[in-house]
Amino acid sequence: MPAMPSGIPACPDISRRHRLAAQLADMIPGAAAIRVSLTDPAQVWPHPHTIVQDEAGRSMELGRTTSRVAARWIMRVWPDEDWTCPHTFRLADVTLTRSDSIAAERVR
Repeated sequence: MPAMPSGIPACPDISRRHRLAAQLADMIPGAAAIRVSLTDPAQVWPHPHTIVQDEAGRSMELGRTTSRVAARWIMRVWPDEDWTCPHTFRLADVTLTRSDSIAAERVR
């Protein structure tokens, strides 16, 4: 990552995540959480897939292009994650969590 003359990274991870959340909120008004995976049920091979929910937990419909762009942007900000498992990106607190771990916590 390039550094500015002061030695501070030009794009710290936290700043990048906040910018991503702002861009996604602008691109998908009303979105609160975006679930991302590489298991699109309409495809046989791995393909970016998103499910977007609003604050009330209701699913929001997205066009194909918007859905894929959102998934790819999130995957690029966290390239080291295991995307074979679904992850949920919460825009309000800028966190990414494995979706299967969320489900396990709810069962407890």
